[in-house]
Parts: sequence; structure tokens; C-alpha cells
Amino acid sequence: MNPDFWLERWHRGETGWHRDEINRHLCEFWPQLGLPTGTRVLVPLCGKTTDLLWLASRGDRVLGVELSQLAVDAFFAENGLSPAVTRVSGFSRYRVDEIEVLCGDFFDLSPALLDDIGAVYDRAALIALPPDLRIRYAAHLNALLPTRVPHLLITLEYDQARRAGPPFSVQTQEVGQLFGERYRLSVLGQLDVLDESPAWRQQGLTELMERVYRLDPDTISP
Repeated sequence: MNPDFWLERWHRGETGWHRDEINRHLCEFWPQLGLPTGTRVLVPLCGKTTDLLWLASRGDRVLGVELSQLAVDAFFAENGLSPAVTRVSGFSRYRVDEIEVLCGDFFDLSPALLDDIGAVYDRAALIALPPDLRIRYAAHLNALLPTRVPHLLITLEYDQARRAGPPFSVQTQEVGQLFGERYRLSVLGQLDVLDESPAWRQQGLTELMERVYRLDPDTISP
């Protein structure tokens, strides 16, 4: 699953993971993080999600990272925004008001681009990746953010034997293996959304669980 896989999906319009509405778990649980107004929030693999708008409407400074220029252009065009576009460290940087999007490969990010990130919101990044890339993703994210910051992480859990990803099933145990050394994990909520995904039921699934995690910096771990 290399970058061309995702670029082709956007080119062909095969973007079933995209949702036009604001994520309900973001609306319910983000305020519980208690972040100060003006926090800079990293949204990896953001696509064209309108969650960026919701975060900005609260006064957060949003930094999305997205591989596909089609997705980035669509986000700004569909929301009537006219960003300034510059180049920085191999990325195209789109900026308008409180929203900034870096167009390029997440794995090419350097810590210098994220020096004042105060939180992470991940709805579609971890579950977009197969197991080997999830390990690489978590390690790279940890390297990018040597100062630990709160995360809101949303995953899916289902019988992976009945359906190939993406999006992939990520179990609670794996979340702990990826992030538990640096963060305290709390499950904030879970919801079976199979009735909202009839195509998945037709593939033989009997449960499709959305699970919401809060990751808090563990000040005890080294």
C-alpha cells in the first residue's frame, strides 16, 4: 500500500471513507480534552474532512496533512475558501485563517513543521494503514512530537477475516502496543455502526464497532 494506491483512489473517486458531516465523536468528546483556545491541532491524513472547519470554529489552529492534491483542492473549493499557497520543506502549504493544510506524504514530515502542536485528532489515519505501516506511523508520530500532547483517536473494530481493509480493524490491544509506552489510554466511547453500513453487513460482518480513545501524556514514562 504505497502512496500511489491512495492517489489512485482519489483520482477514481473511490473515497468511501469520506463523510460530509462533522464527526459525531469529535463533537462529543473533543471538548473533554480541555484544551486552551488557540491550540494547534494536527490532523494526519485529513482528506477533505469538514472536521477541520469544526475545529477552527472553536478557535483551534488546525494543521491537516494530506497526500492527495485533489483532496486538498476539493476541501478548499467545496467550502468556498481561497487559501494562500506556498512551498515549505517539500510540501505545498495551503493557509486561510485558522486552517493550514500541508499537501505531501505524512512520512516526509519533519519535527520543525510541528514545533507548536498541542493536540492530535486522528479519525482516519491509523485505520487507513495495514499493520506494518501502523507501526511506522506511530513511531513517526512519536518522533515528530517529542513533547507528548493529548490525542483523540477513533478506530474501527470488526472481523478482519470477513473483509479486507482499508479501513482496517484496529483492536484495543494494538492501540496500547503502539502508544501505551508514552500515553495513558482511556476509552471514551464505543458505538456499533453496522446498521449505518449495509454494504459491510452484506460482506458477512455481524459487528462494526467505532471506538473512541483519549491518549493523555504519561509523565511517568521516560
